[in-house]
Amino acid sequence: MIDFTRLEEVRQRRPLIHCVSNIVTAGDCANLALAVGASPMMAHAPEEMADITAISDATVLNTGTPDEIRFEVCALCAKAAGAASQPVVLDPVGVGASPWRLRRVRELLHLATPSILRVNLGEARALAGESGREQGVDSPDPASRDARLAAAKALALRRHTAVLLSGPEDIVTDGTAAWCLPGGSDLMAFVTGTGCMLSVLCGVFAAVEPDPAKAAVLASAFWKVCSRRAEEAAAGRGPGTFRAALMDAAASLTPADFAALARIEQL
Repeated sequence: MIDFTRLEEVRQRRPLIHCVSNIVTAGDCANLALAVGASPMMAHAPEEMADITAISDATVLNTGTPDEIRFEVCALCAKAAGAASQPVVLDPVGVGASPWRLRRVRELLHLATPSILRVNLGEARALAGESGREQGVDSPDPASRDARLAAAKALALRRHTAVLLSGPEDIVTDGTAAWCLPGGSDLMAFVTGTGCMLSVLCGVFAAVEPDPAKAAVLASAFWKVCSRRAEEAAAGRGPGTFRAALMDAAASLTPADFAALARIEQL
C-alpha cells in the first residue's frame, strides 16, 4: 500500500535533504525541495561532508558534472550516510558517456549501496555492463515495458537496491515487487534537469518513508502529477512557463489530490 499521507509528513517535518548536485540543475533541485516542503542543503566541500551528512535526513548524490573532487565528496557522503543508516539516493547521470565516469560510479557503488538508484534505460544498461546508446545524459533508445522492467529488476538484484528507471513510463522495483507509473507530460523533455529533480524527490520521500521502493513510487507519482498539472497551467506558452508551473504544482498539491490523481500500476 502506498501511503500518500507521507506528503503531509514532509510538510510537517521539513526534512533536511543534503544534495550533492550538478552545476546545471542545483538551483532547480533546491527550489523543488523547498516547494514540496523539505529543506535543501547544497554543500560540496569535502571538509564538511561528514558533519553535513550527520545532520541530514537524506542524501542525494548526482554525478552529472563530475570531477575527481565531486567523486571524493560523493564517497565521503555515502560512507557517512551508511554509518548513520541514512537513506541515500544515487543519480549516476550519463554514466555510460565515458569510461572514466563509468569506472568512478562503479567504484562508488562498490563502496556503498544506495537506498535508491535513479536511472534512465541507458544508464541502467551501462551499469549492468550491457551495450546501449547514450546521447550525452539522455537515453534515446526506445524499449518495451517488459524490456525496461527486466533491466530495472536486473539492476536492483545486482546492486541490492531499489531502482527507479525513469521514462515515459517510470518503473520502480526492488527486484521482487514492481510498479509502473504512466502518464506525465511530454514537455518534461524540454526542461533540463527534470530527472535530477526526480532524484531529489526520491530523497525527500525517503526521509519519511522507510521502504525505499515505496519512497521511489511516491516520488515518481508526485512528479507525474505535477507535470500534468504544469502542462495544463502552461497552456501552450512554452517550456519556460512550464518550468515555473512545475514548482507551483509541487507547492500546491495536497495529499488528497495526490492520492486521487496518482496513476500507479503494480506489476
